[in-house]
Formats: sequence, C-alpha cells, structure tokens
Amino acid sequence: MTSYWCSQALLPSGPASSVLVTVADGRFASVEVGAEPGDAVRLAGLVIPGLANCHSHAFHRALRGRAQTERGTFWTWREQMYSVASVLTPDSYYRLARAVYGEMVLAGITSVGEFHYLHHGPGGQPYDEPNAMGAALIAAAQDAGLRIALLDTCYVAGGIDQPLNEVQKRFSDGDAAGWAARVRDLRGADDVVIGAAAHSVRGVPDDQLTAVADALPKAPLHVHLSEQVAENQACLAAYGRTPSQLLDESGFLGPRTSAVHATHLTPVDVGLLGSTGTYSCFCPTTERDLADGIGPSVALRDAGSPLTLGSDSHAVIDLFEEMRAVELDERLASQERGHWTAAELLAAGTVAGHRSIGFGDAGVIDVGARADLVALRLDSVRTAGTGGSVETAVFAASAADVTDVVAGGVQVVAEGNHVKLAVGAELAASIEAVTR
Repeated sequence: MTSYWCSQALLPSGPASSVLVTVADGRFASVEVGAEPGDAVRLAGLVIPGLANCHSHAFHRALRGRAQTERGTFWTWREQMYSVASVLTPDSYYRLARAVYGEMVLAGITSVGEFHYLHHGPGGQPYDEPNAMGAALIAAAQDAGLRIALLDTCYVAGGIDQPLNEVQKRFSDGDAAGWAARVRDLRGADDVVIGAAAHSVRGVPDDQLTAVADALPKAPLHVHLSEQVAENQACLAAYGRTPSQLLDESGFLGPRTSAVHATHLTPVDVGLLGSTGTYSCFCPTTERDLADGIGPSVALRDAGSPLTLGSDSHAVIDLFEEMRAVELDERLASQERGHWTAAELLAAGTVAGHRSIGFGDAGVIDVGARADLVALRLDSVRTAGTGGSVETAVFAASAADVTDVVAGGVQVVAEGNHVKLAVGAELAASIEAVTR
C-alpha cells in the first residue's frame, strides 16, 4: 500500500484537515480525517480530486500562438488546423500527444476524452494497422500518466451534402459502416475506454447517425452540437429540424451521450437534452477563442442536462479557467451574478466529467474510488489569503498552482514537475516538427 497525507482536502462531506489516504491497486482503501502523517507522502496546500478533460483534440495544441496571426479569424485557425492535420503520422502524433497530455497532467487532469478523427494517411489511405493513430494516442496518454477515453469519431462528409476536402479524407472511413468495422477492433483496458462519436450533423449524414449511436451500445457517445449558427441553419435547410432534433430522432441522445458545445439551442433543444439526461460539455476557452458564443448553461442544468468541461482546441489547458468561465460567461450574458456555485462547477470538472467519459468510479476522494489527488498551492499570488475552500479552487487557482498530482495511486507530478517528461521541451520539439 501507498499512503498520502493531505494537510487540507475536499472530501464528499466537505473540506477536511489532516487527511490520510491509503491506496491499494490504484484505489482509495481508506480515508481518515484528523490523522497523523507518519511516513506517508505529504501533500501540502489544498488537495482536490483529479480533473476530467472531457473534450480534447490533441493536435490542435500546435495552433496555440499561431492561429492568432494578425487578427486571427476563424479561417486563420482552420487553415492552420488543416495544415497540421495534413502532416501528422502515427509517430509524430504520438510525440505531440504525449507532450500535450503531459501538459494536462501538470494542470491536474487525470482523465481525458480524446475526440479522435485523424484516422488515416494522406488521401485517406489506411495504415497497415488501421487504428495506428488511435493506438498512438492511447500510448501517449499512458506514457504521460493519465487515463484516456478514446472517442473514435465518425466523419464522412465535408458538410451537409458536401464532399470531403483533401485533408478531410484522412478523417473518413467512407461511411458509418466502415467506421464501425474499424472501431470494433480497438481494445480498452483499465485505464483506456473506447467510446464513439459523430463529428457533427455536418460530418455524418442523417441516415448514418443511428449506425454510429448503435456501434458501441454501452460506451460513451459524444457529438459536436450547434457550435455555430451556420450549422443550425444548414441543418434546418436540409432536414427541417434542428441538430438536436435530428440527433434525438436518430436515438443519439441519452445518459451516455455528451453534446459538446451546445451553444446555439432553442428552448425545444434544451428540453431534449435535459429530458434525455444528455451531458452538455462546455469548452469556454475554445468557444471564446473561435467566437462561437455563450451557451445556455443554466437552462440546460435546470432542464436536467449535467455539465461537463473540456479544453477542446487547447488555446488554454486549465480546467480551473473552464470551470469559472461557465459562471463568468453566464454573468456577461445575463448581467447578473450567482448562477453556479463553486461546488457545482468543481463537480462538473471532476465526478460528472469522469462519468461522462466512462470512468464513473473517479473524481471523488472516497473509499473505492480511483486514487486521484491534485494538490494546489495556497501561497501563490493567486491563492494567498483566499481561505483554502472550494471557492479557492474554482475562482482563484489556476493550472500554475498545481504542485502534485497522483493518478491511480501513482504520483505523476511532484513539486510542479512531471516525474517522467520534460513537458516544455517536448512540446516545443514536437510542435516544431509539424509546423516548420
């Protein structure tokens, strides 16, 4: 057994001091409050559960600082994204993703949902191993020290009634049946979940959505939903329905499904997501970077749709920023304060997020749960004097305040450094290799 002693920790019952946890087989075997540290590994500051990043496109990290050229339009971003996608190989994607996942671990993230659609070689030519790119992502996550839900994504159209462009051919298996046949060869593990996704109603025609939903019937199911007004307009023009209505009719919505972005919704759409228990995955730092808009987080919550969070394009990798942005964006939209409590936002970034990507036994410091711990400094210029409460974690701290991370009982960050990777150097080298 391994033991960790937390000077302060956020438990399901609330904040507690002098918390001694023991770990066996990657899970909490005991959680004792008011205990002496003994010979346990000491974690100073405020300790919270591990964070879940529910929506990631690992290769988009290469765009940070580049897609903002001059005034940084959407088209600047898209051209850079396709440029990177066009040159990645299984080897270069592994190196890039390992560095990106290392950055996530340094930010306190212990599980990631990777929305994976870069499947094949140039021109759509399959690799000798058809899942080589997915295998590279799984290996990268394992080597970086976090769990991964590989959300293998069906992407067969360049838009509603539009052909794929040259780069998009790398994303496509021809149709949903071809995608499903490839995906069924992927294998999960204790730290790997294989999930399914449809890129969007633009990327998957209406008559193929049900096939995607049915391919892995017990696995997490994700989809980009109503990210931009143009998507809604195109869907209404082609099908006479909103994207949410089309997904509902295809059997896509439900408690294992996450609707990513869910930005431009009608009241009917909100009701559909809420009544089916579909998760709403907000990615505020990307949604503002791409000028997508502000989604109706409160209306969705009140309708019954649980909130989760993602860093999406990795314009920023900081789940604390994503948490508070949900409340702060709602304040801007409504001109009122007080829509989300810090506890609700932390739950979105921990227990609800883990549940939505297939790790329902993570995200809480409790006996039987996966042993994830994230220690936050309480003496930085951001957190000093804030009290060390859940409000400190959500409304004061940042990824820079993470000092130590334990994932599945194993310490992967110590004193602010990844124990295996030189993350900054690896990011610089792997990004240079795909952007020069």
